[in-house]
Amino acid sequence: MTERIVVLGGGYAGLGAAKRAARRLRGTGARVTLVNASDRFVERVRLHQLAAGQRLIGLPLPRLLDGTGVELVVARATGIDLGARIVRLDAAPHELGYDVLIYALGSGADLDAVPGAAEHAFTVATAGEAARLRSRLAEARSVAVVGGGLTGIETATEIKAARPRLEVRLISAGRIGDGLSERARRHLHRACDRLGVTVREHAPVAEVGPDGLLLGDGCRVPADTVVWAAGFRVPGLAAASGLATDEGGRMLVDAALRSLSHPGVLGIGDAAAAGTASGRSRMSCQTGLPMGLHAGDAAARLLTGRTPRPARIRYVWQNISLGRHDGVSQFARADDSPLGAAVVTGRLSALFKEAITRGTVWRLRHPGPYRP
Repeated sequence: MTERIVVLGGGYAGLGAAKRAARRLRGTGARVTLVNASDRFVERVRLHQLAAGQRLIGLPLPRLLDGTGVELVVARATGIDLGARIVRLDAAPHELGYDVLIYALGSGADLDAVPGAAEHAFTVATAGEAARLRSRLAEARSVAVVGGGLTGIETATEIKAARPRLEVRLISAGRIGDGLSERARRHLHRACDRLGVTVREHAPVAEVGPDGLLLGDGCRVPADTVVWAAGFRVPGLAAASGLATDEGGRMLVDAALRSLSHPGVLGIGDAAAAGTASGRSRMSCQTGLPMGLHAGDAAARLLTGRTPRPARIRYVWQNISLGRHDGVSQFARADDSPLGAAVVTGRLSALFKEAITRGTVWRLRHPGPYRP
């Protein structure tokens, strides 16, 4: 019987894993099947650009998989039978057996964090949600972006740069860019001032309504459009299937990215909580793609009876775009702590991030061996 690796999720981690595993197993007769909800690869790090009205280059998965031998199944996983090693799907073939499973289902916006967010807020967590926000912005007058992390900062500044007449506020429960150095944070504030984005820090949101926000201190922030970028959550499939997960539903994995409860399953990307020098892996493309390439190698080793090597997850930088012509690049230690003086800003940072983003797609087209 032909051995099979099944990869759930065709994002940065899953696509990299599928292509790398197929490359490692070429000529062995083993099959690699990628299951994804659509036939398109989504550059999630560009979705704030899509929301602001920019056109993104189409990246069909069949084209990215051409010549690799990876089979694409367009469907959603609805269940995993860990005992029988079967994945259940909502479309044909409805069931897939596997010898090694790679779980890479990513994350989405956490719209249950406060009352009213699910009913009234927009997000940029998926291409469909970003396109919905783009349509809304065509008639909006005021926008409140909730979340002082990278997604919120990039969304607020991109929208304001593209639509300068729009009133844009950025609301954060703490400081914006809290994990950055003071030098980098000063540039964030200068960029927001230059663009005309109003920043309100230390202002947790208590409720989202049809006409704006109610803050924890009782103040109201009027807005006809609210964008929620204040946290992400993972699908509940791992926990529901019996895989060991943390309190947030992320799969718990060992040093080689194997499930702590079911070693025949590898967990990668946002949906997995891997150990790093700073604790648990951060949800980001920067960790997702290396985890995917490692998982492709690990799955191939498991299928051929060898022990997978430990993954080494380390960080190098954080790139934040502030519109198309400005940005902040904060270089970091391996444990993700910022190197205070190692900051690039302005046009050079914007060009640097664009080069990295394009290079990521190139890396997905050519998934060579994993390097930490």
